[in-house]
Amino acid sequence: MLVNRMEFAARKEPSTMRPSAQLSFARWLSRNKFLSRLITILLVILIVLPLLTHYYLTNSDAISYGPFSLTSCDSVVSLEPSDLKTHLEELCRIRISVSNELREMENRRQSMNAEMNALYEEKESMHSVLQHSRTELESLRLQVKNMRKEKEEVALQAISHIVAPKRILPDLADNVEIAPPGSSKRCRQYNCFDYSRCSVTSHFPVYFYKPTSHAISESMDPTIRTSLMHVMAINPYIAFDADMACVFVVAMGDTTGVNGLDIASKLESSLHKLKYWNGDGRNHVLLNLQRHESLSNNFKNINTGRAMIIQTNFEIDQFRAGFDIVAPMLLNLVSKFDWTETPSQVPARRTFFLTFQGRRFANVAPAEDTIAFVNLEQNAGNGKQVKSDLTLTHEEAEEILFITEELEKLKNINEDKFYIDFICKKSNFGSQEIQNVEWGLCGDHTDRAAILQQSTFALILANNDSVAFSTHLYKRLYEALRYGAIPVILGEQTQLPFGEFISWKKCVIILPKSRITELYFFLKTFSDKDILAMRRQGWFVWSTYLSSTEAITDAILATLRTRISIPASILPSEPSPNVFPSGSPKKQEIIRMAVDPEELLGPLEPPLASPKYLRNFTTTIMDQEHIWNNPPGPEYLFPFLPNDPLVPTDARFIGSEQGFRPVGGGAGGAGKEFQEEIGGNVPREQFTIVMLTYEREKVLMTALERLVGLPYLNKVVVVWNSPEPPSDDLLWPQIHVPIKVIKTKKNSLNNRFLPYDEIDTEAILSIDDDAHLRHDEMLFGFRVWREARDRIVGFPGRFHAWDLVNKDGFLYNSNYSCELSMVLTGAAFFHKYYSYVYSYIMPKVIRDKVDEYMNCEDIAMNFLVSHITRKPPIKVTSRWTFRCPGCPDALSLEDSHFNERHKCIQFFTKVFGYTPLLNTQFRVDSVLFKTRIPHDKQKCFKYI
Repeated sequence: MLVNRMEFAARKEPSTMRPSAQLSFARWLSRNKFLSRLITILLVILIVLPLLTHYYLTNSDAISYGPFSLTSCDSVVSLEPSDLKTHLEELCRIRISVSNELREMENRRQSMNAEMNALYEEKESMHSVLQHSRTELESLRLQVKNMRKEKEEVALQAISHIVAPKRILPDLADNVEIAPPGSSKRCRQYNCFDYSRCSVTSHFPVYFYKPTSHAISESMDPTIRTSLMHVMAINPYIAFDADMACVFVVAMGDTTGVNGLDIASKLESSLHKLKYWNGDGRNHVLLNLQRHESLSNNFKNINTGRAMIIQTNFEIDQFRAGFDIVAPMLLNLVSKFDWTETPSQVPARRTFFLTFQGRRFANVAPAEDTIAFVNLEQNAGNGKQVKSDLTLTHEEAEEILFITEELEKLKNINEDKFYIDFICKKSNFGSQEIQNVEWGLCGDHTDRAAILQQSTFALILANNDSVAFSTHLYKRLYEALRYGAIPVILGEQTQLPFGEFISWKKCVIILPKSRITELYFFLKTFSDKDILAMRRQGWFVWSTYLSSTEAITDAILATLRTRISIPASILPSEPSPNVFPSGSPKKQEIIRMAVDPEELLGPLEPPLASPKYLRNFTTTIMDQEHIWNNPPGPEYLFPFLPNDPLVPTDARFIGSEQGFRPVGGGAGGAGKEFQEEIGGNVPREQFTIVMLTYEREKVLMTALERLVGLPYLNKVVVVWNSPEPPSDDLLWPQIHVPIKVIKTKKNSLNNRFLPYDEIDTEAILSIDDDAHLRHDEMLFGFRVWREARDRIVGFPGRFHAWDLVNKDGFLYNSNYSCELSMVLTGAAFFHKYYSYVYSYIMPKVIRDKVDEYMNCEDIAMNFLVSHITRKPPIKVTSRWTFRCPGCPDALSLEDSHFNERHKCIQFFTKVFGYTPLLNTQFRVDSVLFKTRIPHDKQKCFKYI
């Protein structure tokens, strides 16, 4: 501390003593005169010498300009005018010379700068070419790698792939008379059906005996005959050459009214007279369809040989499970039902919790200690009972009384409303014979429909235990399903139509009669979602299998075909007529691929079509339960399905490697490793772009140019909706994949979803010509779709919003929202399977509404996919809408656009019976999006 203080004092002392020090220095200098002189001389030298040097240099420059020696300004003044002029001219020449030299130097500098810039641009161009070449080389390397892998797979496929044999058809010469089992009652599929006539590749040819060609059909209802002949004439399985037939169908009339005891012998004789009966009736189907309630049972106690029986009335000991088929009645003879019949699926719980309308008359057979009679009508409420002339056993009478008493007790429950009617103000009981074994229907069809439309559950009381199914029971089942009431059948012995493949428990409740005391409690356990699921499934079963003559005959043939594992008929693709007569446009321009050297999105592969019909036989066996019990049903065979099973992860590396391209060879990775391979859970594949356009040629050409170099692209299909052909001078871009321009029959937005035969891939990217999507966005959407193949995967999200004003339905909404239920198909991936369903199976009135408004096709597709899958779509990336600078105004900008879309949602809801759209609250981005990673690592996508 002391040292610091001393240092501070030493630094401070000179400034405080400076005046006295200056005085002492002056005194000292005056005393030393010699030193003072020396200092003075030095000062003079230091001042004068620079001045002299400056003067000399200045004058020496002036002297060097000419022959005149100018040593001072006076010399210049003293010059003669002629000399001065000469001097000035010399100076001007010097100035001009110097200026010229400066200009030359500036020109040389600019020239050198230009050369430097040119060299720099050349360097940059060479660098760009180098990067492009490196990228192309990397792309070629990937192509070579993939082609080598493909070569290995093709060689393996050539060894292991089994090609299906050609269509094998039988011949009548193949028939051999083989005695049936001891009795026709013992016939089953395995011991009475001749499989030799039905090769799995035969396409299931069916020969239909014309009802006018044999005596068996003489008593057939003319209305049924006409309707049946019409639908059989257009059925794809009908063969007109009996020699190649697999199955022979014989339509029969009611023979129970034929005279007396000769019925059996006459019928058997008529059967043996059939042209192709061949002694035992093998592969024959005896079809007895009815449209009125009756107890007729044509084939009871009749030897039908090896023939199958298809009818509505069956007794338990008569029905041969797995061989005979319980058929519906023809209650609706039209070919297709009207969509206006669709019942509303909501609300789940209707006015009445449970309803039943029916009446029973019967006497009881004499016996000791039993009730004397049963009559369920009370006259005018006075309790008087009226006997009838029909007879029941004592057990049956006691059962009926017990059931009616339990049902009457339900009326005392205040929590729910019940409609239980045993009186039936309007009678419709049929014949006395029917009343003996059936509960008579009350009122007419309109009266019953009014009650069923208000019913949550509809009770159906089965016949006695000896009856498997009857026309009366079917009519109750048919009406309940038609009007959205869930059937509750008491009688577990009941055999329902097509029960071999239809899972009736998904839409019908079947209980033993002894559960009548617990019926209310059991039904109360059903939640709203269970009720709605059963109601929706019931409507599917009714509309697909019971609604019309065509639906019933298709279901009968589908049952026979599924039993013997023959695939359904192929649903044809839509022809793709080319808009250019020569097949290609007159003018084409090769477009160079724009490459981002920092992001190689994938290899450019040759076109790879998705394999078709690989599971056409296996689905018939493995997926029959799913196919029969989900829309659209078993009627058609599709080239591929969106829900094929996935192989385990390890199978991709052990034994089932073909087609798989795991990321990093299975080691995983990001950046380059991820972009080189498609990865995923399914073998490699490509997608087809379907682009709808109408009179926007420049916009279309720009959109096509943007597709050059897009990996995994198989083909571009342009749907030319304009009635006029493209301009002759239009310059079409020539990109790395084919561009097919399809001429449409009419201007329709439904053309976007036609299953064109030019589309060879399962994946379709439907995109508008004014939708600007980057390559990485399209490829990311494709990768996501590969993991959700049964859903719509796309970019612009929309939703249906409840109408808060009218509170009677949903409205279309395009506002930004954290919840969406639709993805617009102007930029979305979907499976080609949905193109078939949309164009050929979905109710036509929906497509007609799209044509009427020239709008709403995207809403219709979202309705359809959500209806089939019960899943919402998937939105990818942050894209919500698209802007197309310079494009003509779109239809979506018109004021009427949103009003039409509101109406579309409400109309489609009526057709489907409910709103199938489901909400979702998330979107999908790539795995490493916004994840902080080390600087030496790469993400999956650069911007996604």
